Amino acid sequence: MREGAALTAFTERGRALAEQLADALGGTLRPVGQPLSDWTAECFPACEALVFVGAVGIAVRAVAPHIGSKASDPAVICVDETGRWAISLLSGHLGGANALAARIAALTGGEAVVTTATDLNGLFAVDLWAKKQGMAVVNPERIKQVSAKILRGEAVVIDSPYPLPRPAPEPVQCGAPGDVLVSYRMTETRALQLAPKVLTLGIGCKRGTDAQTLEAAFSRFCAERRILPEAVEKAASIDVKRDEPGLFAFCARHAWPLAFYGAEELRNVPGDYTASHFVEDAVGVDNVCERAAVLCANGKLIEKKYARGGVTFALAERRAEYDWSWQDG
Repeated sequence: MREGAALTAFTERGRALAEQLADALGGTLRPVGQPLSDWTAECFPACEALVFVGAVGIAVRAVAPHIGSKASDPAVICVDETGRWAISLLSGHLGGANALAARIAALTGGEAVVTTATDLNGLFAVDLWAKKQGMAVVNPERIKQVSAKILRGEAVVIDSPYPLPRPAPEPVQCGAPGDVLVSYRMTETRALQLAPKVLTLGIGCKRGTDAQTLEAAFSRFCAERRILPEAVEKAASIDVKRDEPGLFAFCARHAWPLAFYGAEELRNVPGDYTASHFVEDAVGVDNVCERAAVLCANGKLIEKKYARGGVTFALAERRAEYDWSWQDG
């Protein structure tokens, strides 16, 4: 999980402003004496946002070696030392740089500089919509093909298994096949695919199972069941696993909240599950992964028990409702 904002400045006046912004944003300031290149290399993959108080050229040269993808890069903002301009440089939508620039401008009494075409024209932004609705962008390189159609005023079709309210914002339509596909399944689509974070992973494991074993089993599970890992939002297991460091490390790596339930709670989950007398003798309930997933998701089982190498997984899907909001506020 990424940390918050990291800030740096290059003059005495700029550092005073950076300190004020760090306090307001709950961020950290580059220590005096730390080389800028070291600070950038450390903060770029670890922080949600990098804020440079100073010249744009310095910021651009600092982050250039680290730029990867709009799906993973942090927000990068440049603010002049007077606070007059807050410029969104990188990851305006998915990283939240446009919104952060506006927030900083409000703090300094300045103006946010945003150059994203859909924002400037007040048009529907599919990547902002995905972020606002809690969906992961699977193939971010295809955002531009959807945005280009919107900017040309052409219809953009969204194919979603979940009901969406009518009417849709212009020029969006609902249907199939779509320019945008909402699905948690691995596909060969040529559309922009959005993975809805609606799945709960139920987990069972032998005592002492390490995070690497769980990670390898999870990768195989997702590949065999054609599930996008990005669609998992949380995990669940039985309470006798509360002292398993490998389980906690595995879930922490994915930033999943981890819930635990007692054997009696799991036994009372309605439904038909893959029973195991061995599991029942060991922990007091005939199935852990399926029952824990369904109980935590308060939903339906979509992938039954998968067992490999002392690890069991199952997936449940919660009910999801989406709207058309894509802007902050």
